[in-house]
Amino acid sequence: MTIAAHESLIDAFKRAGQEQVFRHFGELDAAAQAKLMAQAEKVDLEEINALVEEHVNGEGLGGVNLEGLEPAPYISLPEHGGDAAQWREATKVGEEVIRVGRVAAFCVAGGQGTRLGHDGPKGTYPVTPVTEKSLFQVFAEKIGRSSRRYGTVIHWFILTSEINNEATVAHFEANDYFGLSKDSVHFIVQGLIAAVNFQGKILLSEKEVIARTPDGHGGSFRALVRSGAVAKMKELGVDCVSYFQVDNPLIRIVDPALIGFHLLGDSELSSKMIPKAYPLEKVGHFCSRKGRNLVIEYSDLPKDMQRQTNADGSLRYVAGSVAIHVFDRELIGRIGGDSVDVTLPFHRADKKIPSVDAAGNVITPDVPNGVKFEMFVFDALPLAKKTLIIESKREDDFSPVKNADGIDSPKTCAEDQRRMFGRWLKAVGSVIEVDETGMPKVMFEISYRFAADEADFVSQWKALETKPEICDGLIIE
Repeated sequence: MTIAAHESLIDAFKRAGQEQVFRHFGELDAAAQAKLMAQAEKVDLEEINALVEEHVNGEGLGGVNLEGLEPAPYISLPEHGGDAAQWREATKVGEEVIRVGRVAAFCVAGGQGTRLGHDGPKGTYPVTPVTEKSLFQVFAEKIGRSSRRYGTVIHWFILTSEINNEATVAHFEANDYFGLSKDSVHFIVQGLIAAVNFQGKILLSEKEVIARTPDGHGGSFRALVRSGAVAKMKELGVDCVSYFQVDNPLIRIVDPALIGFHLLGDSELSSKMIPKAYPLEKVGHFCSRKGRNLVIEYSDLPKDMQRQTNADGSLRYVAGSVAIHVFDRELIGRIGGDSVDVTLPFHRADKKIPSVDAAGNVITPDVPNGVKFEMFVFDALPLAKKTLIIESKREDDFSPVKNADGIDSPKTCAEDQRRMFGRWLKAVGSVIEVDETGMPKVMFEISYRFAADEADFVSQWKALETKPEICDGLIIE
């Protein structure tokens, strides 16, 4: 960058009231100055100042509008009153669409495993009960198995971040992409956005480093567009994108029923709901207002509303959002593009952000000292022309690894996988001893290379000429 370009960029920050970014510029060597300039070039000052006005200076600090809110309608499972013939038809349609290559998988995986005590991308964390395969390997095996099952190649798009992209790619390369074709795995780097203090001033994490944070899983839309991934999907003939998050190994990644309902319902965005386990479970709530579906976070829905019941005693707001969606490719293109009419809103999150003070010292705060801005993927619901929600069973689709111990931990996830394997064996008539929670007494594992879900397992098991004896340490693959 020329001296004139330096001066022009610095002047732009001054005009925007963000001159403090270059407060220590004269103390830096040439390499550090170039580093800061490269980051400053990526800051959208107009966007930052608009966010400050809305979320820091008070205009966007009001609570969530609950007026006219109702529980969202959803398609029930057959065992809960849903139409079994409708589910069979949706599954058939979904399978046909997968076979002809119209479906891709998309995983958001920009985080680290810090909360789990894991030094590396969260997707590299080991989760299976016997072989301790990583989350990425679980997903790769499910995608590979589904590709073989339907006689196609399911392309997998993975959203990483600047912090973990290099390590994520290295993990795949070191494991030969877990048997997938390298050409079918596409890495996209998530966007970053500058963090500000409570006065709306952009923070520095070091004298030459702007404090930037990921723009949230909702930022995946513009990352898909800006990276060229949406154009690649169009080239491949993909128009249905199966979205999931990296912390949930139970996910049925390309579920024919969800895809079939999505297409039969002419939906642009279709989601799975799981009935809440208890009234105050910390999940988003599928709601409806004026005929449009939306998600209200548990922290924004008053507890008395979360506890409301129907006449029969069942929970009124029962539909929990677990980040399992199918998006139309064209919807992603609209939301992630440059249109000001179809954009996701940003949300404010107060965080403890290490930052450089006026004297050049790095301060590590004990309490929140700054604001990060992020977008949520579920905010796309009201922007879609038509949406639908279908019911799913928790035990078939959701057991995330979020916490080091307790609920949603590696221990609970491994146990849920073992119970699932036990149910799969029960479905084929195999008799194994389980405890009162359905946990098999023997420690074994079913490889996702062998079967991606229960229906697949039933088919695969029946095709085995010799059935293995279920015993400790067995790996069915």
